[in-house]
Amino acid sequence: MAEIYRREKWATRIGLILAMAGNAVGLGNFLRFPVQAAENGGGAFMIPYIVAFILIGIPLMWIEWAIGRYGGSKGHGTTPAIFYLLWKHNFSKIIGVFGLWIPLVVIVYYIYIESWTLGYALRFLLGLVPEIPTQVGDSDSYLQPFREFLSSYIGSGQDFLKPSVYAYGIFILTMAINLWILSRGVSKGIEAFAKIAMPTLFILALILVIRVLLLETPNGSAIQGLNFLWKPDFSKLGDPGVWIAASGQIFFTLSLGFGAIITYASYIKRNQDITLSGLTASTLNETAEVVLGGSLAIPAAVAFFGVANAVAIAQSGAFNLGFISLPAIFANMPAGTFLGFLWFFLLFFAGLTSSLALMQPLIAFFEDEFGLSRKNSVLITGGIVFFSAHLVIFLNKSLDEMDFWAGTIGVVFFGLLEMILFMWIFGGERAWEEINRGGLIKIPRFYYYIMRYITPLFLLILLSVWAKEYIPKIIAETHWTVWVTRFYLIALFLFLALLVFIAEKRKAQEVGVAEE
Repeated sequence: MAEIYRREKWATRIGLILAMAGNAVGLGNFLRFPVQAAENGGGAFMIPYIVAFILIGIPLMWIEWAIGRYGGSKGHGTTPAIFYLLWKHNFSKIIGVFGLWIPLVVIVYYIYIESWTLGYALRFLLGLVPEIPTQVGDSDSYLQPFREFLSSYIGSGQDFLKPSVYAYGIFILTMAINLWILSRGVSKGIEAFAKIAMPTLFILALILVIRVLLLETPNGSAIQGLNFLWKPDFSKLGDPGVWIAASGQIFFTLSLGFGAIITYASYIKRNQDITLSGLTASTLNETAEVVLGGSLAIPAAVAFFGVANAVAIAQSGAFNLGFISLPAIFANMPAGTFLGFLWFFLLFFAGLTSSLALMQPLIAFFEDEFGLSRKNSVLITGGIVFFSAHLVIFLNKSLDEMDFWAGTIGVVFFGLLEMILFMWIFGGERAWEEINRGGLIKIPRFYYYIMRYITPLFLLILLSVWAKEYIPKIIAETHWTVWVTRFYLIALFLFLALLVFIAEKRKAQEVGVAEE
């Protein structure tokens, strides 16, 4: 008799919460958030940010947890099969393919950026960092050695990029670490790592925050940096772009619309609480982002370079802030190499907890729909990610193209589809009952109307504005490397859709044989 496949479950509630929080706590908390806040009104940015958290983040988070738990109770952990359970129409499976495609595309470039953090951490640990001018003042010449340092990871070239051998080797090591943890399973791998990684991450962040807040140079202090970051510019609230930025940051920071939360939630027991657990995991993420993420990069930059130069650095992008200015600052501080190691080890742990979640949907798909072993599912998924990542590593403009279609527009589009499918097609009252079943707290009834009406409308407006504002600019880009990336993204979607079709046909044949 063939062995019956049994889906894994989270071993403990705290492990589930830490794993879900780890999925959300990523590089964006420490690199992207402070830049977004600094550029969009400082303290005033928190008003649209909190509104977006209440009207988009919390509702969609509960919905994704509920969809995942519902699918897991019926033996499925990925959106093509789960969406068909919610809506018995073949089109639902096509929509569900986005729940495999988005996390796969994002992990293709995310894991390479994650590898930079490990590469930097090891360099700082061994003291192999560039020498920098001892005179603080000219931020341009001060940062130049680390610009060159970062270019060895990003690579240089017009069409084809040429990263260093060290950078490529670290990428392979990062892949190996991810696959090793994933191969151990949900409870013994992901959950066990989250129980170590999340407390470690918070401890490292707290140590760095304390050290950064004590910084003071002739150019300024970290406290001035906090004042700059959180001083409200209320005139910004009239700018629609600020509200769009806040909404986008909520998607990015909570990992909404990626499909990963749904897969993680599919390993929850049928009547296990998701209301309080989901809220707790989200709160941990927000604490990491606002309190810790907002107290590191910008305050340190202001202390060393002054407000004007810090603004220029922040506006030049999150990479410049995290991989150029921060390491240069640490390199010029007492015990700086160790502090630099802590910073990048913190980023590596944050990235690793997220990359594990991004790979899990495709792994779960091979396990649930094809009946493959955990080991084989991890190896196949790892092979696809490793092969695809070479597009990002060696082809110029590929990373930005993938990030736009999957990590920016894609997640909002998929989030809107999730809400329509669950709250309208599956049924609002059924969905509400599913969300609250087994809950340790009762969600206030007004959230039913937010989930059914306000959040979908909010997402539709956000998607429309983004489509009008950014898609024409993106489409206007006609460089051949961009078109190669676009064709590859389409091919990847069609490949996943084909796998869904094959899995469905295979299961139908198995049912036919069983009936005979």
